[in-house]
Amino acid sequence: MLTTDVENYPGFPQGILGPDLMQLFRKQAERFGAEILNEDVTLVNLKSRPFAITADGKSYQTQSVIIATGAEAQWLNLENEQRLIGRGVSSCAPCDAFFFKDKKVVVVGGGDSAMEEALTLTKFATEVAIIHRRDQFRASKIMFDRTKANKKISFILNSEVVDVLGKDKVEGVKVKDVKTGKEKDIAVDGMFLAIGHKPLSDIFKGHIELDEMGYVRRIPQGDGPGKFQMTTSVEGVFVAGDVHDYHFRQAVTAAGYGSMAALEAEKWIESQE
Repeated sequence: MLTTDVENYPGFPQGILGPDLMQLFRKQAERFGAEILNEDVTLVNLKSRPFAITADGKSYQTQSVIIATGAEAQWLNLENEQRLIGRGVSSCAPCDAFFFKDKKVVVVGGGDSAMEEALTLTKFATEVAIIHRRDQFRASKIMFDRTKANKKISFILNSEVVDVLGKDKVEGVKVKDVKTGKEKDIAVDGMFLAIGHKPLSDIFKGHIELDEMGYVRRIPQGDGPGKFQMTTSVEGVFVAGDVHDYHFRQAVTAAGYGSMAALEAEKWIESQE
């Protein structure tokens, strides 16, 4: 929903706007009888069946649940940054790098993800600058060395982005030196955030097993070819998409996981007589 042009989802050779793609997904699901409620889930009880899901004050009883709440990118929470998401501000180089062919961009971050984003962007952009608020990187040595060896990539250290410039699209960033306090404007066409993602899993704490980063743990159940792959620590609760997958984070992989979870949930319900 936060993406403007989606160019890497199968079946749309001319690309499609993110919200339009979501609307098509919704219409297709409704065509087959899915009931969609625009309500926020505020409480879950997964400790006994039937499970209870509370949304907007109403409780829903169910034999099975698929958790597909996703993950959200960590942002700098600058006013202009939020306004220009999808207009030059992005959190996904594999999704949006193509739009910055022959342009200048910056990547904000200091971990492996920032290095990966920068390397991906060099396939299209002419210049990529990595902005990091320290002078040491959290990234692994192999990723940092690979990034450092790329002639398109430069580093702006001990610095942080304090503003994003541009009216209708990104035209630059204002960078502050954290040691001296001096600020300077850098003309760029895009800014990529690589400061981490946060899985939207807080509501499930204490009900299912989460990993140390808060992602839902996938715990395969059963034996042989019939083993369920999208199961969690609670029987009957399945998971799909970015709320468990912090590696790929692509719409197409999330859709694949969704299909697997739905098929397994159906098979599990049938097995419960």
